[in-house]
Amino acid sequence: MLFSESLKKTSDFRNVYQNGKSYANKFIVLYVWENGGSNNKIGISCSKKIGNSVVRHRFSRLVRESYRLHENAFNSGLNVVIVARACARDASFFDIEESLISLAGKARIIKNGGIS
Repeated sequence: MLFSESLKKTSDFRNVYQNGKSYANKFIVLYVWENGGSNNKIGISCSKKIGNSVVRHRFSRLVRESYRLHENAFNSGLNVVIVARACARDASFFDIEESLISLAGKARIIKNGGIS
């Protein structure tokens, strides 16, 4: 993640949940809130309902890679939290990538408006 940092503190996550806007589809829920800085901060949340630690970590890796590949297309100055839904357990990389890009387009936080 060249231009991004990670959200780590519980207070940061809570702030995005309470103040940000949410967008959802089958696999993920996307919370977006402007942070007023020049870098994006990305947080990934995956509950134990999704599966064991192997499954949860796989989801996190897929989301991080999807974001990394399209990082230049995202607007800057955002706090973004990505939450896994139960269906994400069996999702492929392409499903997660398509979900992330389509929700970013719906949230208008991506420069080109979605998948081209």
